[in-house]
Amino acid sequence: MTASTKKASIFNLFKQAVLGTEQNFTEGSINRAIFLLSIPMILEMAMESVFALVDIFFVSRLNSSDSVAVIGLTESMLAIVYSLAMGISMSATAMVARRVGEKDTEGAAVAGVQAIFLGVGLSLLISLSGVIFYKDILRLMGASESVIAIGSGYTFWMFAGNMSIMMLFLINGIFRGAGNAAIAMRSLWVANILNMILDPIFIFGWGPVPAFGVKGAAIATNIGRSVGVAFQLYYLFSSKGIVKLNAKNFVLDWEVIKRLVNVSLGATGQFLISSASWIFLARIIAQFGSAAVAGYTIAIRVIIFTILPSWGMANAAATLVGQNLGAGQPERAEKSVWKAGFMNMVFLGLVSIVFYFASEAILKFFTQDVEVIDYGTRCLQIVAFGYIMYGYGMVISQSFNGAGDTKTPTILSFCGFWLFQIPLAYFLAMKTNLQTDGVFWAIAIAESAMAIAGIIIFRRGNWKKVKI
Repeated sequence: MTASTKKASIFNLFKQAVLGTEQNFTEGSINRAIFLLSIPMILEMAMESVFALVDIFFVSRLNSSDSVAVIGLTESMLAIVYSLAMGISMSATAMVARRVGEKDTEGAAVAGVQAIFLGVGLSLLISLSGVIFYKDILRLMGASESVIAIGSGYTFWMFAGNMSIMMLFLINGIFRGAGNAAIAMRSLWVANILNMILDPIFIFGWGPVPAFGVKGAAIATNIGRSVGVAFQLYYLFSSKGIVKLNAKNFVLDWEVIKRLVNVSLGATGQFLISSASWIFLARIIAQFGSAAVAGYTIAIRVIIFTILPSWGMANAAATLVGQNLGAGQPERAEKSVWKAGFMNMVFLGLVSIVFYFASEAILKFFTQDVEVIDYGTRCLQIVAFGYIMYGYGMVISQSFNGAGDTKTPTILSFCGFWLFQIPLAYFLAMKTNLQTDGVFWAIAIAESAMAIAGIIIFRRGNWKKVKI
């Protein structure tokens, strides 16, 4: 094969991945399967990561570290919502992928509908709690009264509109399980492009729209995500794919919900454990002032920008594990995980080099506050040391979830975050001269340790025997 022929072949494969159709990936080339799944998933997660940067980019133009800080503190609490959404999404992916591997398309559709019911119920409870206690949530996170005065409206709107977050994650989990990562990608593109257009309009005002300040970022985000959800639902009801939703599907099936809950409890648990640890880390950093929180917030958004595309590769591995276990091919499932893990490790290794040498320039793109830049720069440089192992670790973790074994990564998360990372962060930050650097070092060390432990446990192969 000539060089030009290879380029044409890769281009055609890329085009196929982006255009996408729902597929059964239980046969054929594993490298091709990883490519077809991971490209749209990486692009999907890249869009989600842009969400994390767009609000910060425009809000930082308000020249207020309090405005940036309120986003960081709110997002730390909203991480609980993300955890629930990702947990249910992961259970939907695992169950839909298993049914697709078994060639039970009706069962896949039923699992998808019950996951939607579950997500809607939870998001309504979260909205009610957030709307009532939004100011208390900020106080609990250590926000000053000036931060609350400037930014509590942002917190209100983000909690009130959390259903759009929940549904966007959850329904994309259904698409991923069915092997149609391209539709999941498109829904994030729709939501994010709209968010980028609306953000400056609602933050700074334009024509008849008044300047809402930091609150405008939340309004724009909710509108963008809601339109993305509408796009997802249109596709699901249009009967174009393997998972087809219609009126007869929308009946509560408590047996399926019970199985979904059993799987999602572990997945949600691990994300909640992880998210709660980030809340504690943000709380520790808040002791060092708004500039520290602002620098940390911007750095974490940049980190998310690079990590979320890597989750695309991890999600691809989860789909391959689920479908191949459903088809009775556990060895093919395992081989897919090792290949995806290596690719992800190489990618994040390259990112860590960029972070180490260009972190200050990256921070200056968002703010000119010298103190904020200093905190953010050190965060990027130190956390980058854990990136190589984290690249492999996230694939391993998602592969457990894809198999329906959510218990193992939950235990790993609890031990890694609560018994190791949080105590280490507190000790290094509050009992040594490292201060905020101690929190950053705790992140890098804990993530690396959890990745190594996950690889050792994965090799034992007990995940191959899980029934869902």
